[in-house]
Amino acid sequence: MTSPTEPAPAEPTPAVSQPVTDPLTLAALDTERHVAKGGWDQPVRLFALVPTADLLAHEPQLAQGLASHDAVAGALSAVEQEDLPSGDGLEDLLAQIAWPDQVLGCALAVERIVVPPEAERDLPSADAAALQAIADHPDRADVRLLVAVTRDGAARCLLRQRAHDTDDRVALGENIAPGLVHALRATLTP
Repeated sequence: MTSPTEPAPAEPTPAVSQPVTDPLTLAALDTERHVAKGGWDQPVRLFALVPTADLLAHEPQLAQGLASHDAVAGALSAVEQEDLPSGDGLEDLLAQIAWPDQVLGCALAVERIVVPPEAERDLPSADAAALQAIADHPDRADVRLLVAVTRDGAARCLLRQRAHDTDDRVALGENIAPGLVHALRATLTP
């Protein structure tokens, strides 16, 4: 079953072929690796992206725990949001989120099951039956998306497949999950 927030299956490709220096990509990669350390079958995780310099001004004791590239001009740090509001789904959750001006962006990690497009055409019409058919499909793929956006419109999407669960096999792009990019941008608009 595909919704505007679910990705199409993607072949894993190396996340980085050259040094990454832009703050959003660095923050997205760090956040994805942080989430990956928790293993699979995690709930949705939401992060505020704040200027690292501002974070350190308010919390100087955090300096020794930050990555070395946080000295990059404009570096962003992810601050996990706990006690997320309950909702009937991801879209409902995101509709309840608004960020203060100090937050320059946000990131969301979510796990999904994807199947080939031809498998979607033959799904039962009942939601429960369709979900079961996806879960049982022999060509299903478990993936985790990390989508990060900023107020200026930049976006980074990372996709990790359970079958290829290594840091060097994370796909990186701007349009892997356009529905999630759009939904997260909406949380940043007044």
